[in-house]
Amino acid sequence: MHPRLARELKTVQAMLAIFCAAQHNGRELCSECRDLLAYAQARLELCPFGPDKPPCRDCRVHCYTPPRRARIQEVMRFAGPRLLKKHPYLALRHVLDGLRKTPKRRAS
Repeated sequence: MHPRLARELKTVQAMLAIFCAAQHNGRELCSECRDLLAYAQARLELCPFGPDKPPCRDCRVHCYTPPRRARIQEVMRFAGPRLLKKHPYLALRHVLDGLRKTPKRRAS
């Protein structure tokens, strides 16, 4: 996996950890959050943009199913602001990645 995609996966994992700890009262990810993390990882690995991937909210290709997309949006809305305190580097990189222009699809 490209380092940028690995960092994005780490960011999603950190957000899920924040969300799950607060919402599901666990020290470890619950089965529902583990499932969402595995789904996010699979989607990242199959992203048609590869390492040039834009933030999902700016992407023209929505590869998450609608229910999972709604769920990850819920997680990010909750955990995004809290990420700055727990993982400032990941939060900053996430914001900077959001400033990237959406590229054309990579040739398969």
